[in-house]
Amino acid sequence: MSIAPFPLDELRWFRATQSFPRPRLQDLEGTVAREWSNLQPPLPRGGSVAIAVGSRGIAQLDSMVKATVDFLKANGNSPFIVPAMGSHGGATAEGQAQVLASYGITPETMGCPVISSMDTHRLQEHPGAPAVFIDLAAWKADGIVLINRVKPHTDFHGRWESGLVKMAVIGLGKKNQASEVHRHGVRGLRELIPDAFQQILGTGKLWAGLAVVENAYDETAHVEVLPAGRFSSRESELLELARGNMPRLPFDDLDVLIVDRVGKDISGSGMDTNIIGRIRISGEVEPEAPRIRSIMVSRLTEATHGNATGLGLADVITQGLFDEIDFVTTYANIVTSGFLERGKIPVVAKNDREALEIALRAAVPFSSETATIIRIRDTLHCHEMMVSAAAAQRMQDLSLGSVQENSLPLFDPAGSLCPWT
Repeated sequence: MSIAPFPLDELRWFRATQSFPRPRLQDLEGTVAREWSNLQPPLPRGGSVAIAVGSRGIAQLDSMVKATVDFLKANGNSPFIVPAMGSHGGATAEGQAQVLASYGITPETMGCPVISSMDTHRLQEHPGAPAVFIDLAAWKADGIVLINRVKPHTDFHGRWESGLVKMAVIGLGKKNQASEVHRHGVRGLRELIPDAFQQILGTGKLWAGLAVVENAYDETAHVEVLPAGRFSSRESELLELARGNMPRLPFDDLDVLIVDRVGKDISGSGMDTNIIGRIRISGEVEPEAPRIRSIMVSRLTEATHGNATGLGLADVITQGLFDEIDFVTTYANIVTSGFLERGKIPVVAKNDREALEIALRAAVPFSSETATIIRIRDTLHCHEMMVSAAAAQRMQDLSLGSVQENSLPLFDPAGSLCPWT
């Protein structure tokens, strides 16, 4: 593409940081083990137990899974791990096993089998209720325990959002359940998940779950083991704890947001919609804030394995990102969700510099003195930023963080974003 030069060289860039509350666990493995040991009523001794693990990039997920495996072994159980990630991983058994392996979760590292399959058991249907599916290997076990992060959802808001309840339904239900729920749109997420969860709970197969809350620095702030009967009541409280620990941008009005990387390990929608203020689901009302005129994205994360779900939330991407997309994996996820807007391809630029030029053109009128631009690594990490001079001045005026005095280059000579130092 040939476009007229844009005055990017007039912009000055500064390293900036903002601070958030930082509660964090120091002895994660020990805390997880104690939580399982203190569970009331205690887990039954003996028998096989399926440990459901999802596709999110939860901090130290492998350590939490290993501590759970070790506890179950000490309890006399025979644990094994099943992927609980709906249609992620390309909706294939091999793809879902690869997602777990990318987080360090393999039979060798965990000391127990990993059974990955897309086969499901269909529960007996109730009149007027949605069809409910459970991973077949998990269904054949004596019991099931879950491990998942609790956080605000990127598609809807309600009493339960992302967490144990949703994992029990969509995660464990594989592609069959994801398709069943998502064909009802956001209503399926908001209204059908609680009904389906009650059916699963009624089987007696679901024993307990480890709920994880992270802080704004992508660190573990809180873990709590809950009996399955308390998922509904306690998870809504943990959701508020998670909401209070989320990262955020320093202010609500931006000309351009530069995001280095997106992926399923960052958010189910690639970028957290709660951070960027965009949902882009037909029929759903867009958030009032933040208001970002243009969003450019540079690359996919390695751990997303080419899954570019949520790319339609951006306005401009690079050719490098486009070349990383696995369309089979991405479309398996997008089509199952039914949110086709999020699978649309933004404008593709040859490199990062051209991507910013295009993004700024969409945010006209442009002035190097007033352009409010922020660069972040991803929507999990908003505490360290590169900001334009106008954004730096605004942060200082509002005491929203600290800004380094010396300006730094944003691009290298090839037009790529400079590495973070």
